[in-house]
Amino acid sequence: MLQLVVERVSIHAGVIRGLTPRGSRSLSDCVRILACRSHPPASPRRESSMPRRQSALILCSALLLAGFTGLAVSQVSDTDPAGEYGEKWHILTVPGTWDEQTEGKLDNYDGIAWYRCLITIPGGWREKEVLVRIENVDDAYEAFFNGTPIGGSGAFPPDYQPGDPEPVELAVPEEAVKAGKNLLAIRIFDHDGRGGFKGAAPVVLSGDQGINLNGLWEFRTGDDEAWAEGPVAITNTGIFWRTMAKDAAIELAKVESTALEPAEAAATLVVPDDLEVVQVLSEPEVRQPLYMNWDERGRLWVMNYIQYPYPAGLTMVSKDEYWRAVYDRLPEAPPNHFPGADRITIHEDTDGDGLFDAHKSFVEGLSIATSFTKGRGGVWVLNPPYLLFYPDADNDDVPDGDPEVHLQGFGFEDTHSVANSLRWGPDGWLYACQGSTVSGNILRPGIDKPEQSVHSMGQLIWRYHPESRTYEIFAEGGGNSFGCEFDAKGRVYSGHNGGNTRGFHYVQGGYYQKGFSKHGPLSNPYSFGYFPYMQHHDVPRFTHNFIIYEGGALPERYSGKLFGVEPMQGQVVQAEIFPDTSTFATRDINRPILTDDKWFRPVDIKAGPDGAIYVADMYEPQISHREHFSGQIDKSNGRIYRLQAKGAEPHVVPDLGALSARELIEVLRHPNKWYRQRALVLFGDRKDGSVVEELKAHIREETGQFPLECLWALNLSGGFDEEFAAEALEHADEFVRMWTVRLLCDDHTVSDSIADQLASMAAGEPYAQVRSQLASSARRLPAEQGLPIVEELLARSEDLADVHIPLLLWWAIESKAGESREMVLELLSEPETWELPIVRQHILSRLMRRYAAAGSRQDLITCAKLLRLAPSKEHTDQLMKGFEEAFQGRSLATLPEELVKAIDESGSASLVLQVRQLKPEAVQEALSIAADGGGDAAQRLALLQIFGEVDLPESVDVLLGTISGDAGDELKMAALTSLMRYDQPRVAEAIVAAFPSLSADAQAAALTALSSRAAWSKALLQAIAGGRIAAESIPLDTVRLMTFHQDQDVAELIGELWPDVQGASNAQMQAELADATELLKTGSGDPYRGKQLYQKSCGKCHLLFGDGGRIGPDLTSYQRKDQSRLLVNIVNPSAEIREGFESYMVLTEDGRVLSGFLFDQDENVIVLRGVDGQNVTIPRETIEEMAPQKKSLMPEGLLKDLNEQQIRDLFAFLQASQPLNN
Repeated sequence: MLQLVVERVSIHAGVIRGLTPRGSRSLSDCVRILACRSHPPASPRRESSMPRRQSALILCSALLLAGFTGLAVSQVSDTDPAGEYGEKWHILTVPGTWDEQTEGKLDNYDGIAWYRCLITIPGGWREKEVLVRIENVDDAYEAFFNGTPIGGSGAFPPDYQPGDPEPVELAVPEEAVKAGKNLLAIRIFDHDGRGGFKGAAPVVLSGDQGINLNGLWEFRTGDDEAWAEGPVAITNTGIFWRTMAKDAAIELAKVESTALEPAEAAATLVVPDDLEVVQVLSEPEVRQPLYMNWDERGRLWVMNYIQYPYPAGLTMVSKDEYWRAVYDRLPEAPPNHFPGADRITIHEDTDGDGLFDAHKSFVEGLSIATSFTKGRGGVWVLNPPYLLFYPDADNDDVPDGDPEVHLQGFGFEDTHSVANSLRWGPDGWLYACQGSTVSGNILRPGIDKPEQSVHSMGQLIWRYHPESRTYEIFAEGGGNSFGCEFDAKGRVYSGHNGGNTRGFHYVQGGYYQKGFSKHGPLSNPYSFGYFPYMQHHDVPRFTHNFIIYEGGALPERYSGKLFGVEPMQGQVVQAEIFPDTSTFATRDINRPILTDDKWFRPVDIKAGPDGAIYVADMYEPQISHREHFSGQIDKSNGRIYRLQAKGAEPHVVPDLGALSARELIEVLRHPNKWYRQRALVLFGDRKDGSVVEELKAHIREETGQFPLECLWALNLSGGFDEEFAAEALEHADEFVRMWTVRLLCDDHTVSDSIADQLASMAAGEPYAQVRSQLASSARRLPAEQGLPIVEELLARSEDLADVHIPLLLWWAIESKAGESREMVLELLSEPETWELPIVRQHILSRLMRRYAAAGSRQDLITCAKLLRLAPSKEHTDQLMKGFEEAFQGRSLATLPEELVKAIDESGSASLVLQVRQLKPEAVQEALSIAADGGGDAAQRLALLQIFGEVDLPESVDVLLGTISGDAGDELKMAALTSLMRYDQPRVAEAIVAAFPSLSADAQAAALTALSSRAAWSKALLQAIAGGRIAAESIPLDTVRLMTFHQDQDVAELIGELWPDVQGASNAQMQAELADATELLKTGSGDPYRGKQLYQKSCGKCHLLFGDGGRIGPDLTSYQRKDQSRLLVNIVNPSAEIREGFESYMVLTEDGRVLSGFLFDQDENVIVLRGVDGQNVTIPRETIEEMAPQKKSLMPEGLLKDLNEQQIRDLFAFLQASQPLNN
């Protein structure tokens, strides 16, 4: 009997370990449970033939003989199959059983295990009944909601009974439901057979809504009641949040379909009669294939995106509703990184039968690596946040050393939007995409300082020139850009993750539509327009990746057509692409690949060396980042298919790298675009000057595609110069001309003779796409060279309705509007120019709006010059349209006299302008309107502000009435600022009397006013000393400001009220900094609560994502990922003051002391912006002294009033990469 029991103990070692987490159970507990487990009842209610007590004694003896004591069992054999699953939490998919998902390690495990996940409960559900629906669990279970038991089905040992496989709905007590994240824990006892969720995932229900919990859960064998309460690592388990109709949630919780074996899946694909599909790769050779490319030997390279969706080794601190995450740190670049699961594999057809039979890896252990390309003596790998170069000079597929970091700063907040699709352009630049829900702060290590980073938000096409180490944004906007295609003419495309289009055609320097509220504004605030996607009929979303087929091996009817993947629908689409002015439109023709296999998820599509189309299939039950982030992802699969002509013979690719330079020239004639593009990469690698003259001869003498290819090869070989370019600008082929323009202007300068030739070309060029490139390139040139090109293109009235050209011309003009404004105005010096259709319809209002929106004194005076240049009232109206657009929601109170006069002469003078001119009738009307509490608020605001800009002592009564009445804060703040102009004792008395009833914002403006004059400061201090105003409500910065008054009474009162008005010591700030640093290492923050805190504090002075005050620096492009630097600037704001935001102290002739940022200035006035957000304009002639201050206007101690969680929340928002939607 003893031998039998010891064997049984051995068999159940995993159970002992599983039931006995370290320190959680006594030995007697284990024996009690094992006594039941060792002799399971034949039926739910039958007892074992061996008395349970006797069994327990035998087991106890056996355990003692085996070396166990009365301590909790905490060590098991290395061969224990359940051991690792009892040591820590693992991730399993629900629905599913643990037997199926643990590589056989839990096949024999029968015992207790726990599953846990997080659920975000909508706020509205807290007032309703919340239910948890559970079904078909093997065998018994009980559930806990935030640690509160809510019931279950069946019974656990020693009185084991199996649970009901039918759905059970468990009610959650109202007090157990929390707003935000909730922990659902389910304890399961498996008697025998498979354990876990056999048929469906749990569903959380409320009313007619539900959240299905189909995805990744935490899993652990063993038993500890503390596990019902967490914590749960949010980087490891899904946070389920998506609400839907109740019936849909219940249906989606079920296992919809099962994965097919590779051959079975291939058999389901349906293609046209003249095509056939071959499965060329599948798991385990490839898994999660995201990106494909071929080398010069015709070998297929594949990016296996296995680490997705979570970066390896990082902890998520927070994320927003768009799944943009903030992680605890930036990962280091390889080889010092935390290894991930991504890998680049190489696949070769060694016997020429068309199938890949040799497989190896180039590099493994990457994390969130999206794409790669060979060239320049190695392999370039896009591994956000880095662009890496793995040298492989001997081309042996083994890196020669550690990778070099060429670029850093690519955001990885959202791993389905990270920088992707790296490839060579025909011009020798590396091109790639950046997705919609990430940011960029791109630096060249060893070259750029942090403040020199190129900042971007959201989707764009970027490029990098390895030799010159130049990075630039090629075009901005688009969909969730994932896929970068070049057609035979070198035009750039990318797909779209929305519907009703197949994607975008990108031109150099273009701004494109995007989801502005979600992805942030365009980088240029004066773009005043953007390009749409390629027009298409209504279709469901989406085609993120497509090619223009130019491979030459499929039947002719497919040539030149667009082939795109539709991962959501599980199919491939074919569309016609045709001209639409200087861009394109598309129209669907067919679906060349269809299937009823719901797991078919094509994500990449390429044309290969054999002219066939290759499709990478991630093979997933769904393709949705949110579901993937919630755990609904299968990383074990991956297939690649070849779509080829019916009966196509295998294609053997010659080693292009073995060809001479002259032999490569002939490859440029190949009908398959892949050969030509790969040959160009080799030209760029070699830079062989021996073929320059031959290439020039081909360009001069040949027609068709070949001379364009030779032009690209000439440039890559170092033979493109201005002498030859002057010839090429007159070439018969429009695309040779187009690319000659582009290559000439890429380095931002040309000779004067070439500039003259480009301007002449602009006047007569017959092809719209060449004119489009001329407009793009003119923007890159200096104004004296670019604007003459623009001037000629403005006269091309045939481009009035072009989709691209008018805006490209505007952006070219706008780029010169600041530093070269006189040259821009010279464009409009002739009345005939104003009559040009493009000028009237697209330029005039935008130009006036641009200067008015910029708003400096110089810009506003330029507005006046434009008004004087306008040849007619009709043109003036066009200008004023733009002016009014710029000033929507802004005051006209601070316009310079020159502009006021110009507007007045134009016949469009407003009441504010007339008040500035002190016209008696206008002044009386203004006073009446400003005093009318029921009047228009915007008009009252403008008038209250103008009363502080002009001498109108009669306005004091109206201003005082405003601050003591029931006007809104904005009006009161304007009145308080304007009152500073009038040195009357009653002003201070009225402000002090009104102070307790003012809002916090208005009190800030009141303190600015009171502290500006010695007598007013004395009145304030006396009110504080008398107890009418609390001393605690006065910021130390205001106190410090009052010390600048040369007044004995003021000094004595300050000394009595604030014996020490110095700021926090360095030691105090260092301690606060250390505490905050440690705090942010623990826990996570909620960016939405953080946004509310931001709006109450930082947002009063700083813009972030276009929201907030305009006192301090705009934080949007600030290095907010650098947590330590961000902390320093908050805790000790004077440690580093951003250039342009230094504080100035100004003493005026009339005794005022003013402090603020130097917001604007010219030879006549300066404009200070105070901490209250109000602008004060001061004539220079009234300034006695003006000096910069070493202390920041930003107050210290901003974190002191926040609790620990609020600090985490604030930083979660401050470090968000893109705006949040409420």
